[in-house]
Amino acid sequence: MRTRIDLAYDGTDFSGWAKQPQRRTVQGTLEAALATALRVEEARVTVAGRTDAGVHARGQVAHLDVDDDVLAASAGRSTDPPLVALCRRLNGILPPDLVVHGVSEAPDGFDARFSAIWRRYAYRVADAPAAVDPLTRRHVLTWPRPLDVEAMNAAAAPLVGLQDFAAFCKRREGATTVRTLLDLGFDRGPDGVVTARVVADAFCHNMVRALIGCLLAVGEGRQPPTWAGEVLRGRRRDVGVTVVHAHGLTLEEVGYPTGAELAAQADRARAKRESLDG
Repeated sequence: MRTRIDLAYDGTDFSGWAKQPQRRTVQGTLEAALATALRVEEARVTVAGRTDAGVHARGQVAHLDVDDDVLAASAGRSTDPPLVALCRRLNGILPPDLVVHGVSEAPDGFDARFSAIWRRYAYRVADAPAAVDPLTRRHVLTWPRPLDVEAMNAAAAPLVGLQDFAAFCKRREGATTVRTLLDLGFDRGPDGVVTARVVADAFCHNMVRALIGCLLAVGEGRQPPTWAGEVLRGRRRDVGVTVVHAHGLTLEEVGYPTGAELAAQADRARAKRESLDG
C-alpha cells in the first residue's frame, strides 16, 4: 500500500529535511519513528519538497510504501484501523517539534513529490516594535526598518510567471533554474506582521529566501520597485540580494490534482525533470 503522510514541524532544531549523517533532520527522525512503529529495519519516505535548515512546515506531505501485512501487524491489539493506529503510534514516538497530522491510503498514481502541482510558502516579518511578539520569534523575522507593502507588491508583480530564476537560486550543476511562479505578494495583518505568500510549481535552492531578501530591500526604500525585475533579467546572483534568515519561512500547503490527473502529473513532472536535469 502507498500511504500519504501529512505532517508539520518546527524547523528550528533540525538541519533541514534531507537525511544527513550525524545530523538531526526531519527525514531521519520521521523514518526512524516509522521503522519503530512498523517494526521494520528501514522505512524510506518521499517528500513533496525538501526544506532547508531552520525552515518550518505546516502542510508538508510525504509518501511511504508499506506491505499490507506489515501495516496490519504494527497495529497490534489496537481496535483502531491500521492507518489510524499507525498515526497514533508515530506521534507517541516522535519529538514534540514534529507531528504527523494524518496517515491515509494514497489514491492510485499518487507521488508526494511528482504529483504536486504547486507548493505554497509564507514568509513572516515584524517591522515595528508593536508587531514583535517574543512568543512567535522562532517563525517571524524581526526587521529593524518599516516596510512599504505597496512598493513590495509592485516590485513582485514582474516576477510572476514562467521565468528563469537563476538570479535567485543557488546553482546546481546540470539543474534548471526555470520555474513557474504562480503568486507572489505581501499583506499586513491586524497584528502588524507582514506576510509574503509565495506559490510556484517548484522551487530551487534558496529561491524563496532570495526573492524575499530582494523585495525587503525595496520595501525599506534601499532599491526602487523596478530593481527586482532588473535582477531577474540579469540571470546571475546579484551581490545586492540578501538571502534572508530561514526561520521566517514556512511551507504552508502542497497542492495536488485529483483522479487520473495524479498519475498524469507525476509522469509529466518526471519527464520534465529528466529532460531539464539530464
